Amino acid sequence: MTKPLSVPRRAVVADDDEYFRLALSAILVRRLNFTEVIETGSLDEALARLGEHDGEVDLALFDLDMPGMGSAKSLSAVRECFPSVVAAIVSASTDRRDILLALEAGAHGYVPKGLGAAEMTRIIEMILSGAIYVPPSLAEAPPSAAARTSASPSPAAISSPSSRQEDDDPNGILKDLTRRQRDVLMLIVDGKANKEIARALSLSEGTVKVHVAALLRTLKVSNRAAAAVHGARLLFSNRDGDDSPRP
Repeated sequence: MTKPLSVPRRAVVADDDEYFRLALSAILVRRLNFTEVIETGSLDEALARLGEHDGEVDLALFDLDMPGMGSAKSLSAVRECFPSVVAAIVSASTDRRDILLALEAGAHGYVPKGLGAAEMTRIIEMILSGAIYVPPSLAEAPPSAAARTSASPSPAAISSPSSRQEDDDPNGILKDLTRRQRDVLMLIVDGKANKEIARALSLSEGTVKVHVAALLRTLKVSNRAAAAVHGARLLFSNRDGDDSPRP
């Protein structure tokens, strides 16, 4: 249910395009009666603001192409750690895979950036009322199997994320982690607590909490101890096979 108009509402808009943030903030304040919009330019900054205002944010809108956002899957940890927040993707990408990954991650909607103010307002209202919005293009038939085969040089190119995350493919798992998640994983392997990780990476503890949740999901483990063991094997295996500096 949406809050009555008389109740203050707060939103977080995460996008590295300053002008788009301003436009979206104007829609939220002038057309949808939000009393405060917190603008951020990266996923880490958005997570920090969500942590600072835990329980006080009604809506969070995330761009896919901004620092810290590896893919739509990054939204999974946000949904786990801030379950009361209505979270949606607002992106220029119309790629079918991005849309499906966002839905799989628990997004309440996937909104194309190219919409006018009136249509953007209508869609955000739908999402706030409890509807899950996806672009109409998702209903179109996906490319034929023949077309996908001709476009893909090998079976590896169309393997699913889970098939890449086998124990004998450490690079596949590491590629699914953002740079910040790798940093957090290294510190977990070193035995650091969330407070120590936050201090080392200049992050809030709330932000670290979200990154840890994302790591547990990606590594398919249930606790930090298992993440440390699995992470050490992945990181050291990758280091042995690749002498290039870690991105």
